[in-house]
Amino acid sequence: MSRRDEDGPSSGSIVVSQGEPAGIGPEIAVKAWAALSGEIAGRPLRLIGSSDVYRRAAQLAGLDTGRIAEAIIDTGHECRAEAGVPSPQNAAGVTAAIAEGVRACLAGEAAALVTAPIQKSVLTEAGFGFPGHTEYLAALTGRERAVMMLASSETEPPLRVVPFTVHMPLQEIFRHLRVDAIAATAEVVIAALSHDFGCAKPRLAIAGLNPHAGEDGTMGREDLEIIAPVVAKLRTQGHVVLGPLPPDTMFHDAARATYDAALCMYHDQALIPLKTLAFWSGVNVTLGLPIVRTSPDHGTALDIAGRGVANEASMIAAIRMAAEIATRRGL
Repeated sequence: MSRRDEDGPSSGSIVVSQGEPAGIGPEIAVKAWAALSGEIAGRPLRLIGSSDVYRRAAQLAGLDTGRIAEAIIDTGHECRAEAGVPSPQNAAGVTAAIAEGVRACLAGEAAALVTAPIQKSVLTEAGFGFPGHTEYLAALTGRERAVMMLASSETEPPLRVVPFTVHMPLQEIFRHLRVDAIAATAEVVIAALSHDFGCAKPRLAIAGLNPHAGEDGTMGREDLEIIAPVVAKLRTQGHVVLGPLPPDTMFHDAARATYDAALCMYHDQALIPLKTLAFWSGVNVTLGLPIVRTSPDHGTALDIAGRGVANEASMIAAIRMAAEIATRRGL
């Protein structure tokens, strides 16, 4: 029997944080809640954030505000948001919803956290101090290394990609490429493939940095001198690792059938194939945390906020994946 109090989540529930109130996050959250009838795989869905924000989103979507109100865990932060116009004044409410979701998961009061998109530029203006969700979640859970994976269970074969460097200018990537750091990220990914995705013998593909994976050093030596040693190191530990692979030929169907996840060297190298092949079913999963966290694989979409046309498919996919991982973890 799941534990529940009047205002908080139950121990098996999935909690969803509101994200940027001026974006589409609250809208897709209430739409997903309604599409799933307030539960997923027998787990209650709860909405964390500002009651007013969620009620306005429900009204915009033409949903029953009374039913949705019963699912809201109000953080007590008022958010006065104009659609499409984010304000630093709402930053405290945005981060409070995330922090409350993390707290509930760590305390065993919820099984997983799903986060709606945040507007990083506005949070930074308000003094947030983190590049994004991943780093903030690592800090909240006391972990030094959290890894961002983008995944879709709706492609065949399943598509899972991990960018080693994330929100970083291209010119800075080279100085961050170190054998030990890439290997440590790879180990987090391999462990997650086993524990969270049910891969009995995880197979990891590692992308090269340069065109043709450097072509024996003629197009750059990073693949020979940094990435190849990572592959060798992981293989000596007994892991099944492919690479360094030419990035332009590793994402077609036949290539993807040979591995369970791809570790890429920079943001777009990973996200372009994911968003091309699985735009509406892509999910952001944070690996290496003591809690389960997923998110839709898109941003705040300020240009369509307030129009009631936001597509909740990726949010639903994120909720489904959170529930699946929570079940595999026995939560």
